[in-house]
This record gives sequence, C-alpha cells and structure tokens, in this order.
Amino acid sequence: MTVADVIQTVVTFGLGCFFANFVVLKMIWGIIRNPSKAFSKKDRSVPPSCLNDPSLGTHNYIQLKNIRLHYVANGDENKPLMLFVHGFPEFWYSWRYQLKEFSKDYRCVAIDQRGYNDSDKPSGMMNYKVAMMVEDLRQLIPALGYKSCVLVGHDWGGAICWAFATAHKEMVDKLIVMNCPHRAAFAKYLRSNKSQFLKSWYMYFFQLPWLPEFYWSMNDFEVLAWALKGEEMGVKSGRFTEEDLEAYKHAFSKPGASTSAINYYRAAMKTFNRDKRLVEVPARLIWGCKDGALDTGLADATKAFVKDLTISYIPEASHWVMMDEPEKVNKYMRQFLNQK
Repeated sequence: MTVADVIQTVVTFGLGCFFANFVVLKMIWGIIRNPSKAFSKKDRSVPPSCLNDPSLGTHNYIQLKNIRLHYVANGDENKPLMLFVHGFPEFWYSWRYQLKEFSKDYRCVAIDQRGYNDSDKPSGMMNYKVAMMVEDLRQLIPALGYKSCVLVGHDWGGAICWAFATAHKEMVDKLIVMNCPHRAAFAKYLRSNKSQFLKSWYMYFFQLPWLPEFYWSMNDFEVLAWALKGEEMGVKSGRFTEEDLEAYKHAFSKPGASTSAINYYRAAMKTFNRDKRLVEVPARLIWGCKDGALDTGLADATKAFVKDLTISYIPEASHWVMMDEPEKVNKYMRQFLNQK
C-alpha cells in the first residue's frame, strides 16, 4: 500500500464518519417517533410464493472450490448459456422478467452472488473483493457445463462482469451491463463530479462497522424498501409490488446477509483498482436515466474503457432498469444478441 493509498483510506473513513452523523440523527428521530416500530422485524421463515413461481425456473445449488452458490435456471440445457449477475441490494429475483423472456433461446441462469440470499456467506470483508466474485464466475461457467456465455450484469453485478470480461474474455461471447459504469470510469468520474460524490454518500457510510447494518434493518428493513422504490434516492420506481418487496426482505432477513452485501463496498474501498485495460468483448450498456445513485454521465465515461460499446438509454427508467422497463430492456438485449 502506497502513501497515497493510506491517505485515501483515512479520507474515506473520515467521510464515512461525516455522513454517519446525518444517518444517526435520522435514526434517533425515528426511534423517538415510534420506538416499538424502530426495532420491529417480521418473521420471514416462509418465503413469499413469488419466489417459487415455476415459470421463472428451478432452484439449484452448485459447489465450487470454496463456496456453494444458489441459482435459478430456466430453459433447455442444450441451448447456449445466458448468465445473470445481480447487484446490491438484490438477488436472483431481479432477473424475473429476463428469465422468462430469454429461456426460449438460452439456458438462463440467475445466481445469488456470494453473500446473498441462499448462497454461502463467508465471514470477513476481504472475501468480497471483486477478484473473489470474478473467480466464482470463472469456476461456475464450466461447472454448469459450458465454455462461455452471454454475460449479463446489473449494478455490482455489472462491475464484476466488466472485470470478468477483462480477465477472461474467451469465456464471454457478448456482454450486457445495466446501470453500472466500468470501475475505472467510476473512479475517475467521482474525483471530478460533485453530483456523483453526493450520490455516493452511502458508499462512504458503509465503511463503518455495524452501524450500516443496524440502520439497514431498522423498521423491518424500511430502508431496503425505500431503496428499491427509489424513495431514499428521490426517484420513484413503479414496478415493485408489495410481494416483490417481501421477497427482498426475505432474502435480507437471512443471517449474515446484510453484512455480506455491505462488505462488497468495504472491500472495494480497501482494494485499490488500477486495472485500466480495455474490455475487448462486444458490449452493450443499458442505462435507466432516472438513476438516483449514478449519474447518466457515467455511461458515456465508460466508452474510454470498452473497445466495442453500444449504449442504450431509457429516459423513464430508474436504477432498476430491467424491472422498471423490462419490455424495452429485453428489446435492446435481443437487438444486440442478434447482431453478428
């Protein structure tokens, strides 16, 4: 670690403490207003019925070298593989519309990333470095019986897909990423853009121990519901039903799930990414422009790090673009997949 890295670590933690002041005030106000609700949690031992919808596929587990992953698969095993990688705070269910749509032409597999829902949740922040999730994908594809795949990622899943396509381009036929810039593009953009810095406040707050998990779970995971509906970011999303929200709360009610998910951010801030190699596989970036967490300018900034990139903007969609506007997302995906 260089002197610059040490300084960055100290500054990052200091910013986390700064933003924590506002969060703590909000927490205290919530406790004062309704102390019984602030610490309430619903029993979610039984999953909502939407998670067992047979039209979405079948539930499976696969044991890799050091971790067991849960996934849902739909479509003929003899078809090409389309692998879906979700982001934060999500799990396989975020791809429900795509699992149905593309199962006619592909073997669609939507994983729970390590730390999420029914996949293993190894303890320790450094088990959630990007390199660890990249290695999970490298082992997973042949374990499923394939040499390569169409790789689809959103949010944190997109960051991992960018990294995977750089490190293992021979295993990616085509790459589709949604509302996630290349990591190098994000780092450069963040340093010079005040708007993105303010939107990224939670990334700094997540560097603190235990407090983010406590805040996340208060009021029966109310912040989780706000994030999905866009209320925490000031941009509303209209596609989440109450049953959908229950599904996400069910996934995050599992022991260790909140800490594992937040550890993605903790590890990212402590493993300094200097990989600026071009992504050489054909890629399409689909971007919901009403993203409360990421500036739309990040999409264009990603062009500098991808050799062959097409960007499709969906002005009316939020960060959860594949759930807000599944018909348009699926159309852009098909157009890209049909290109020679």
